[in-house]
Amino acid sequence: MEQVVLLSESGEANGVLDKAEVHHHDTPLHLAFSCYLFGPDGRLLLTTRARTKKTFPGLLTNSCCGHPAPGEDIAASVGRRTGQELGVEVTDVTLVLPRFRYRAVMGGIVENEMCPVFRARTGTDPVPDPSEVDSYEWVDWAGFAGEVLDGRRAVSPWCAEQVAQLVALGPDPLAWPAADESLLPPAARTAAA
Repeated sequence: MEQVVLLSESGEANGVLDKAEVHHHDTPLHLAFSCYLFGPDGRLLLTTRARTKKTFPGLLTNSCCGHPAPGEDIAASVGRRTGQELGVEVTDVTLVLPRFRYRAVMGGIVENEMCPVFRARTGTDPVPDPSEVDSYEWVDWAGFAGEVLDGRRAVSPWCAEQVAQLVALGPDPLAWPAADESLLPPAARTAAA
């Protein structure tokens, strides 16, 4: 059974809960991550969430999201989850937005996460798990970001907020600077300890 790390408002771990029990109308604050995955040609992988998912089904979003297991290094969880969900190996996993946090509601289900954002690379096309991903596409970052920012492309609420913050890091996503890991929520900094 997959477990999720629950958080206090200061980002300290204050318990765990089975993933199946976390997301509902009053979802507790918990630890997650988002990953923006770039291919050999520098294009970004976008995914459409499976329509069978409990949270935000059928929405276009960033490459991959997930929850670090209790005690799991958050960067290692990116590699684990991209392998499970997308069937790819990743390299150059880099923390870029250590303090991203959001709350979003769809169909009465709430997401409530401290969700550090990572950039990573892959050399292969995904082979998605159909219970997680309906479809995928590779896009040019600059065009995609522009469409999200001016409302021409609808994406998940967290992706829209992340894109607005990511563009501030510079026009070339492969040159975004690595963030200081000490800025992660304490639960993410100490997960591997």
